Amino acid sequence: QVQLVESGGGLVQSGGSLRLSCAASGSIFRLDFMDWYRQAPGKQREWIGVVDGAGSRDYADSVKGRFTISRDNAQNTVYMQMNSLKPEDTAVYYCYLRGYTLYPEKKFFDLWGQGTQVTVSS
Repeated sequence: QVQLVESGGGLVQSGGSLRLSCAASGSIFRLDFMDWYRQAPGKQREWIGVVDGAGSRDYADSVKGRFTISRDNAQNTVYMQMNSLKPEDTAVYYCYLRGYTLYPEKKFFDLWGQGTQVTVSS
């Protein structure tokens, strides 16, 4: 079993910064792709970016240059540093991890975090 715990959301003024974390625990053999998504009220869930097992990263155009995704493989944690936040960044943010479990067998898994609210005031 693998569990995810997200943290770091909150209320911030426009132009401010926040850092989100998503920590995985349990029987983990390897974490491959670690994505971040967000969902604003009344809108579909939107992909924000990803970091793969080699550390390569990709971002949606809407956040490129403002958000930075990083990972700590020893801690099985993915981070997202969000700078120059705008009111339109207000949403619930989700991490989405894909990898392989260790016990009772090596098996692929994918898992969503519980979500963390980010609110940017103007």
